[in-house]
Amino acid sequence: MDRQLRRVATTHAAHHQAIRRKTRHCHSRFYARVAHWSFRGETPAIAFRWWRERWVLGGGAFLLALLTLLGIPAWANVMRHHASKPARETLTLALPPAPKEAARPVAATWKNVDVEPGETLSEIFQSQGLSGADLASVMASGKDTGALNTLHPGDQLGFLIGAKGHLDGFRYSPDAGTEVTLTAQTDGSLHAQVTTLPVERRMHFAHGVVQGSLFAAGEKAGLSETMVLKLADVFKYDIDFIKDLKQGDRFTVVYDDVYRNGQYVHGGDIIAAEFINDGHRYTAYRFKQSDGSVAYFSADGRPLRKALLRTPVSFTRISSRFGMRVDPILDKRRLHAGIDYAAPTGTPIHAAGNGVIVFRGHSRGFGNLIKIRNTPTYTTGYGHMSRFAKGLHVGSHVTQGEVIGYVGQTGWATGPHLHYEVWVNGKPENPLTVTMPKPQPLSGTLMAEFKAQTAPMVARIQMIDTATQRLARVDTGHSDVAATN
Repeated sequence: MDRQLRRVATTHAAHHQAIRRKTRHCHSRFYARVAHWSFRGETPAIAFRWWRERWVLGGGAFLLALLTLLGIPAWANVMRHHASKPARETLTLALPPAPKEAARPVAATWKNVDVEPGETLSEIFQSQGLSGADLASVMASGKDTGALNTLHPGDQLGFLIGAKGHLDGFRYSPDAGTEVTLTAQTDGSLHAQVTTLPVERRMHFAHGVVQGSLFAAGEKAGLSETMVLKLADVFKYDIDFIKDLKQGDRFTVVYDDVYRNGQYVHGGDIIAAEFINDGHRYTAYRFKQSDGSVAYFSADGRPLRKALLRTPVSFTRISSRFGMRVDPILDKRRLHAGIDYAAPTGTPIHAAGNGVIVFRGHSRGFGNLIKIRNTPTYTTGYGHMSRFAKGLHVGSHVTQGEVIGYVGQTGWATGPHLHYEVWVNGKPENPLTVTMPKPQPLSGTLMAEFKAQTAPMVARIQMIDTATQRLARVDTGHSDVAATN
């Protein structure tokens, strides 16, 4: 058995030797170059052995296989991506012009304007860029427009002005519970729509005695500052509250406040009032007429609003009175036929009464002058104006309180002031003492309506007067007893 194994091993060895010899013979140049190779660097170079050849050939085959495995998938992926990428080409196309977008109309919005002290309806319309024709159209609409003749500070007006500056709408409140909206129609007319506002009016009574100023007496009586101003405004035609007010003067007022949804909105109106000034008794009752206009009348039905104002401007002092004097410009003694009211330049000047302008221009010493014929008997003049109000000319109709110009010192003047004159039948009279034309009292049906409306207020005023007089007698009796003791 051992012999057979050795024989087989010898046969294999001989076979391998034969293969090696044949390989070396076929690749003699290769073996000549690498005969010194050895994996053991510390051993001297020896003849090339077969096991080294196998390692070299095996390593080369391994590297070739590794490169093949790694390179082929990457190359295939690149080729696939390149083949799948579509060809693109940019073309310039002529597009049709975009359609023009139609301009959207601007929706007009309401603008609310609060009435300032001394401001007239004409001035308000001018400040909104509206003409006198617009104002005339509003006043001709005929729905409670009479209330617009008696505007008060704090009243609110609404304007709806279109894109071309035309008046498209106007609204106002003739009273706290009503709102009137005027809307322009295609034919140029104004359509009126009346809206009833849900408000509640609460009536109050107040009685006071003047010990110092009217404001102090009003505050002590429970009146707000606004209501005191309204009280003074009601009696301004009969009482000068700057120089005529006396200690011991007393007043009784019936007024109301406006509430909406149980919340206080603002002070209402003076419904009835009585003022005892220096022993003279003045009464005022609020009366709304059929055309919507509201005014105050005395107990006998005579309007409190006089035909002419004695002071058509808010002034600081009277700088020169009516009568003979030495003229400061001419240095001559001559008649000063009017009253000079000193006021800052630009202070509004109001028409003393309704009338027609008969002169508007420059008149030597009077400078810029306006003359108004108020009645066939009475004419008023206003001199030294810095400028005239816009839209006025000879023949223009003006209403009492309308602004006709502004204080200045044109002509012969040493300072800014208004020179105010009143002529009666062509003769100059003292504006402070001249007898003003009395307005005509109510008559006929209007007088009956006035009596019916004011009867409850007259009774309440009398009741309050009786009660206060009784209390005054009791207080006086207590004072006498205390003094005797």
